[in-house]
Amino acid sequence: MELTFLGTSAGVPTRTRNMTSILVNLQQPTASAIWLFDCGEATQHQLLNTVFHPGKLDKIFITHLHGDHLFGLPGLLCSRSMQGNPQPLTLYGPKGLREFVETALRLSGSWTDYPLTIEEISAGHVFSDDHYTVTAFALNHPVECYGYRIEEHDKPGALNAAALKAEGVAPGPLFQQLKQGLAVALEDGRVINGQDYLSAPTPGKKLAIFGDTAPCPAALSLADGVDLMVHETTLEHAMAEKANSRGHSSTIQTAELAKAAGVGRLVVTHVSSRYDAAGCAELLAECRRIFPETQLAEDFVVVTV
Repeated sequence: MELTFLGTSAGVPTRTRNMTSILVNLQQPTASAIWLFDCGEATQHQLLNTVFHPGKLDKIFITHLHGDHLFGLPGLLCSRSMQGNPQPLTLYGPKGLREFVETALRLSGSWTDYPLTIEEISAGHVFSDDHYTVTAFALNHPVECYGYRIEEHDKPGALNAAALKAEGVAPGPLFQQLKQGLAVALEDGRVINGQDYLSAPTPGKKLAIFGDTAPCPAALSLADGVDLMVHETTLEHAMAEKANSRGHSSTIQTAELAKAAGVGRLVVTHVSSRYDAAGCAELLAECRRIFPETQLAEDFVVVTV
């Protein structure tokens, strides 16, 4: 998986940071191509500065209905339609997402020429296919807000072709069955169990993308053991009380969560517009004092999981 941060500011844009949005390229040739997490104002403009096309978007996950995470959605949906792309698109988000989208399209005399599905979610299972499972966790924010845990399914182990050839099994259709861990009968009457010739499965990657939140119990379950955790760090630690009162987290609170959850890496985003470059460097330093494997997201930065 590869994440491209299209917007990393909190509340309002700055000259260098757009409103919140993260593009996730699954990099699976047989899976959905691109997912989007949140769609703040001007997200479609940010997409123009990447190699990605809105028509490739398969799913959009909205964490909550605050404008800095949502106001870019109607424009993106309409532009995608005007570009003539017929591919279906599914939106996931809290209750009210359907009303917001349908009202914006109706009052503006707009429509989509592609199948558009809107799924209003609650905490728990959201989506799964042959490659991924997505689960939503309720967070602590003034409006209904979710974080999403994306888990790639484990990949089957490699087939020991050399050992099979030594047993007299020729490459061909049987190899495909053995690769699936099945037992097959050979022409000479022997039964070969594919499980005996497979290496251990390769664990799938795990990613946690948080919406806005003050510290809460669900956060630990959402982030538990993920390879990469993306979490807001709206304010510095000295302003933790103010951050929490508005449903946000401070630097050290975020870093402490990453440490407690045993995550591989932390990327912090959703930075208050009060911070210039020097202020952002101090935010990062505060996080790294607790959790060294921390990166501060910038617009258009690419992070590989």
